[in-house]
Amino acid sequence: MKVALYSRNVTPNTAEVLLELSRVFNEEGVELVPHVNLNIPTLSALFYNCTFFQSNADFQAASVDFLISIGGDGSLLDTVSLVKGTSVPVFGINTGRLGFLAGVRKDYIQETVTDLLKGHFQLEARSLISLHLDENSFGDSNLALNDCVIYKNHSSSMIVVRAFLNGEYLNSYWSDGIIISTPTGSTGYSLSCGGPILFPSSSSLAITPIAPHNLNVRPIIISDENVISLEVETRSASFMVSLDSRTEVVKSPAQMAIKKSDNQFNILRFKGENYLETLRNKLMWGLDNRN
Repeated sequence: MKVALYSRNVTPNTAEVLLELSRVFNEEGVELVPHVNLNIPTLSALFYNCTFFQSNADFQAASVDFLISIGGDGSLLDTVSLVKGTSVPVFGINTGRLGFLAGVRKDYIQETVTDLLKGHFQLEARSLISLHLDENSFGDSNLALNDCVIYKNHSSSMIVVRAFLNGEYLNSYWSDGIIISTPTGSTGYSLSCGGPILFPSSSSLAITPIAPHNLNVRPIIISDENVISLEVETRSASFMVSLDSRTEVVKSPAQMAIKKSDNQFNILRFKGENYLETLRNKLMWGLDNRN
């Protein structure tokens, strides 16, 4: 078995997890394939005989069985572009704060690895969205697991986003921007802007305005079979587009299309991980004593 390891950066918490993973996997005879972010002097003793990977091409060539993300949800979102075009499952060990996606606690590493090797896990297929933009600003990394966000430059006034579903006019959003969210991303930025929570298995997308000028413009849920076309105008020369944690500046005016991708993202879930329980714990439902 070959297991790839990824983290955005190495913190003391990350190093502690990597040390434990290296120990457990070495005892089981599992080959480790770390990302180049982990190729640093303080970890050289852990990975002295390992082959590192950097890009999607390197990852595919390594033919790994699983990818482990160490960090927060942001680190796990980074892995979308790494596993693109493969069916390699991913799970996250949470050393960050909230951890909706990175669900494994760092003090459960031994139990998690044991379950992984025995095949005691569930596989969840999460939908992805793809962005098609004339400027091709994102290149081959045009997929998002959480959301696509169109928003104004920090110093500019509101932008106008005209939205169409399969070519049919939906609405014009006069706002700071809009969020096109997958079910996975519905508990992220979209939720903080008043958007709905979508169950991961629902075949839906949410369109959520950011600080709309017209207060009667509310979030809307649509089928993910729709192609969302957007026309964006702003008084500034440009605006911002974000796919998960990757952001690019786009010249105004611009047209783009967002749709469900043919690719999917496979997440591993282990015993004790339950979506409803995660919602209650992470959103602190029930802590109000009036409940």
